[in-house]
Amino acid sequence: MLIEKIVGDFGDKRRWREYKARVKALPAPYRTSVEAFERYLTYFGAISNGSIMMTMVEDLADLFERAAVDGTPIRAVVGEDPVEFAETFLRNYSDGQWINKERERLIKAIDGAEEEGRGQGHS
Repeated sequence: MLIEKIVGDFGDKRRWREYKARVKALPAPYRTSVEAFERYLTYFGAISNGSIMMTMVEDLADLFERAAVDGTPIRAVVGEDPVEFAETFLRNYSDGQWINKERERLIKAIDGAEEEGRGQGHS
């Protein structure tokens, strides 16, 4: 699985195993929800920093563990739109997304092109 490759690459397999054990211990509806969000966040989020990704899924597990203990219905946790919930949740971990590097690269390229243009008399 993609997430295991990222975690393995960053040498944090222990955290990953502990997280997976926590998810496995959840009651079925909560476990199914965490697994679904994990999959979505892994593919949509494209987090390239293993430590940030682990913090994100551990926080997700914390949230659903508390909900399970309190008996909070899943929809009370995630609302009516699970995609909106996932994407809002992901924004808290955006520092680890690969797209941020690409955004920086694009900005630098355009800044460089602008400087190049000024050197040639273009504005």
